[in-house]
Amino acid sequence: MPFSTDHIAELNLLTHFDSPSSLAGIKVHSHQADPETVAAAERLHRKGLITQKDGGYLTSLGCETLEHTQKLLGILSSEETSRLKQ
Repeated sequence: MPFSTDHIAELNLLTHFDSPSSLAGIKVHSHQADPETVAAAERLHRKGLITQKDGGYLTSLGCETLEHTQKLLGILSSEETSRLKQ
């Protein structure tokens, strides 16, 4: 099953959180953010990953998900991974 555009928007929004251990939250302003980001925040809230439908803080599940997201992004962004495939 490939990533949907909704999944990509949610992953991108998660990357706006500094780190899983940070107490810094985010705020998605519906009048400034694009509709995809606003919808992604609402979905992440419904899924229990963030505390508010417009951002807030990561929940414990959100922290775990961000850790995995950062690892995946690092792997996919790594030049080393590209060299291993050659």
